[in-house]
Amino acid sequence: MQRRIYFDGASTTAIHPDVLSTYKTLLDKYYVNSESLYDEGSEISRMMEKARSAIAELLGVNANDTIFTSGSSEANSSAIKGVCFSQPDKKHIITTNVEHSSIMNACLQMEQVFSYDVTYLPVNHEGVVTLRQVKDAMRPDTALVSIMAVNNEVGSVNPIDEISEYVKKHTHAYMHTDLTQAIGKVDVNLQNVDLASISAHKLEGLKGSGILVKKVHVPFVPLINGGEQEYGIRGGTSNACVNMIFAKTLRLAIENGKKYHDYITDLQTYLIDELKKIPDILMNQPEKATCNIVNFSYEKIPSEVMQNALNKRGFMVSARSTCASKSDDPSYVLSAMGYSSRRASSCIRISLTYRNTKEEIQQFIESLKEIISQYG
Repeated sequence: MQRRIYFDGASTTAIHPDVLSTYKTLLDKYYVNSESLYDEGSEISRMMEKARSAIAELLGVNANDTIFTSGSSEANSSAIKGVCFSQPDKKHIITTNVEHSSIMNACLQMEQVFSYDVTYLPVNHEGVVTLRQVKDAMRPDTALVSIMAVNNEVGSVNPIDEISEYVKKHTHAYMHTDLTQAIGKVDVNLQNVDLASISAHKLEGLKGSGILVKKVHVPFVPLINGGEQEYGIRGGTSNACVNMIFAKTLRLAIENGKKYHDYITDLQTYLIDELKKIPDILMNQPEKATCNIVNFSYEKIPSEVMQNALNKRGFMVSARSTCASKSDDPSYVLSAMGYSSRRASSCIRISLTYRNTKEEIQQFIESLKEIISQYG
């Protein structure tokens, strides 16, 4: 059977062996409700709080700023709605036109159902927004600014530090950033950020696991009502073992991000150089993209056709955000960056991890050339 090659790390990752081993151990022993008053419940509660403190330390925030969630989609939706609903006199949100679907659809709902005004800042050809755009869009009734740190399709990096500093020091709005694609790829500074979202399965962790950083000064209306779990912000019986293992997941992701940065960068450079040798290949990711993402188009072959052809040859790749992978629409990210509909409809995203090799890239390039010869 042909060996399958995984080039879709921005979509999800294999679970780290250490995370999986520890999780299995936890599952076997720590199954009682962490809210229980008997000794076993109290032990789990203490372990979960220890993990929360470890996560907070890694991120440079306080333990009670850290809320466990099911992932970044929940964290993103909660950040937008929780902050906005707590400020009924403020009906304006600022975001960008290339955010993840969990942000875009939450903002759309805020417009259509709750009569909010949303400003979608246009990105430039590099896929980023500027501080000047945020300043110009700010209004007295702006409740929240939500801008992703790293784009999931092209790897562009927004100037979150300078934007968050401005929002913190010169406005009455709150600042949220989606860190889903940023952890282990770029340095993260949450000093002036009020809310942030992280998902474990992008970090060699478990699916259905994530956190929302919500600093204690931020007003918030819970979306999930229940008991007093998560400081009353997210009700429901805690997924204790999953929450506990998030600390190890995050630590390993940050450590490996530094350890393998140069290796992944070399793979990315090699892949880009080889792609540029193929006639009519167009590179879409900006020059200052993160080290793991390569996005290209071959306009004579639509994304779906190219994906299927690569799949038959053993390569797992994406065309756009996996949450929109079943859509035939052009990539809205590439369209927002100013690329033609044809180019945005023929894109392929390769997202590398330290598990990939130069030999795998060589095999990919050979298969790509065969596909172009056959279909192009």
